[in-house]
Amino acid sequence: MTQFTGFPLAGLDFYEDLEADNSKAFWAANKKVWETAVRDPMQALLAELEPDFGTAKFFRPYRDIRFSKDKTPYKDHQGATVHATSGGGWYVQIGAAGLFVAAGIYGPSPAQLAQLRSTIDNEVRGAELERLLAGMVKAGYTIGGDKLATKPKGYAADHPRIELLRHKSIVISKDFGAPAWLETPRAAKEIRAAWETMRPTMEWLAAVTG
Repeated sequence: MTQFTGFPLAGLDFYEDLEADNSKAFWAANKKVWETAVRDPMQALLAELEPDFGTAKFFRPYRDIRFSKDKTPYKDHQGATVHATSGGGWYVQIGAAGLFVAAGIYGPSPAQLAQLRSTIDNEVRGAELERLLAGMVKAGYTIGGDKLATKPKGYAADHPRIELLRHKSIVISKDFGAPAWLETPRAAKEIRAAWETMRPTMEWLAAVTG
């Protein structure tokens, strides 16, 4: 495994061009660019982060089009995740817009979601999560995830944490774009720092849903 030296801007250009021509012909003609400017740097990054976060899953670049009306064959980004719990963990992505990092519970099972809501309902533990998420927002992160349009069954509409209870997933993220350091080894330090900043919240979520 080669040492991580950054994400070349050629990788971002590759995805910008792929958005304009998402075809097998384009992919075949430019696969080498994807390999050298996207795949290899991402795999080198994941190897560097593995001692502190665990083994990552490198997602395939091909879309699953079996049940989709959109038949474009390739994803418009390259992502990877490190599982911290079933349905949740850390995430990193590179695409035309640049670097994106995230962490959270993105696909909880019904039992996990019920446990999460029960814990949010608890005055002490729910307040802990509120403080953690407020700290993330203050640090420049975005709190997202799928939400119910109304209150979840069994909870009052005027619950003090009703907005958190409406979440079907909780994802903390930060969009870095394409800063000058993206092409340098500093990118690994920035991604590591972002994941470490998200670690207390990720560990809270993993402990509740694990």
